[in-house]
Amino acid sequence: MKIRDLLGSTALALGLAFGSVSGASAWSLKEAAAPYAGTTVDVVFLLRPGYEAIEAMLPEFEEETGIKINIIKHPYENALGEQVRDFVAGGDLDIALIDLVWIGNFAENEWIVPISKFTSDPALADPDLDMDDFFPLVLNAFGGWNGEIYGLPFDNYSGLLFYNTCMLEEAGFDGPPETWADLKDVYGPALTKDGKYAYALQSKRNETQSADSFARVLWPFGGSFLDENFRSNLLSEESQAGLQFRQDLMQYMPDGIVAYDHAETVNAFGQGDVAMITEWSAFYSTVVNPETSKVADCVAIAPEPMGPAGRKPALGGFSLAVAAQADDAEQAAGYLFIQWATSKANAGEYLERGGVPARQSAYADPALAETYTFIPALVESWQDGVPEFRPRFAEWPEITEIVQEWGTKIMLGEVSTVEGAEELGTRMEAVLEDAGYYSGDKPLAQ
Repeated sequence: MKIRDLLGSTALALGLAFGSVSGASAWSLKEAAAPYAGTTVDVVFLLRPGYEAIEAMLPEFEEETGIKINIIKHPYENALGEQVRDFVAGGDLDIALIDLVWIGNFAENEWIVPISKFTSDPALADPDLDMDDFFPLVLNAFGGWNGEIYGLPFDNYSGLLFYNTCMLEEAGFDGPPETWADLKDVYGPALTKDGKYAYALQSKRNETQSADSFARVLWPFGGSFLDENFRSNLLSEESQAGLQFRQDLMQYMPDGIVAYDHAETVNAFGQGDVAMITEWSAFYSTVVNPETSKVADCVAIAPEPMGPAGRKPALGGFSLAVAAQADDAEQAAGYLFIQWATSKANAGEYLERGGVPARQSAYADPALAETYTFIPALVESWQDGVPEFRPRFAEWPEITEIVQEWGTKIMLGEVSTVEGAEELGTRMEAVLEDAGYYSGDKPLAQ
């Protein structure tokens, strides 16, 4: 079932869940948490600004509730494996941190609990949670699977175009490129000179290659990983156009771009070595901070460029969900933390501390949009993003390994875009066949 088809049924279900408590006036976090004071909740956090933001706010929650949040920090590359090992072994994690593409895996393995278990409990559900305040695309893409909501959006991103106004003005441009074609054909030659480059596309062989590089050039050109029958769509004219475009664009990127992860890309922009990057909105606080960016005064933000198929920005981020392996007290305490961390009431402070909330109300203040200049572009991108930017089914971890390998080979010129797509498609379909999609054992849901 497509994410966009879930919007109506999800809104109705959540409305019913909250209907019984909407009139409550005496609910308080302190009273709700009282039975669970002294409970310790284990959760995985990443080494990113959004997690540092909520960690800085955490003492308020712990003092109010008596619940201890034990944060286990991992780099993104290790977060999935560490959590899977813990859940398979029946370990200690009480809250799951779920990337967009992990939700199917976590839900189908029953490692996480539907949020309705808690929203239907008046003792736990904050009447002011206001599920309708989440961007619908983000709530369903990051927290929903097969008609059920499991997690609440946390530290959510969209791909945005960061550009150096000083470098662009010096080259004669009064604004950023509107299209990918302009970025390559007009801006590329004018900005690539004297050891400086027009653009950098993070492409290191990990999820960065498959999601931030490979997928980024599929959708704007009308391509995709799969067709409606779950067969590879990588040999389509549109997908091939996107992959070839990436090859052609590399002449305006730094040497060694295939080894660039997020850190190297953001640093290259922050050092003034590249004029433009398409990066996650979460890196905004890094590039506008004079302590971490030499170009802080020249930074501007726009939506990602348009391709022949329109503007199809990258969609990324996470949700937090209660782990099924936690005991009753840990589950309740974990839910109270998730509800608090993603609340409308805390969204403004979270934003000001460097996080990226998925609350529509957080971006409604014109003063905030003036201060945080990424807001208009972010809000625009969340109106028409692609939930299936990366397929969200349980088999993505296997498929991303294939995309990483052959996407890298394509970029390095070891194989052509056609050869790489053929091999990638064959291997991808083998995974899907083994999983039961073609036999009908599994629905064609992503």
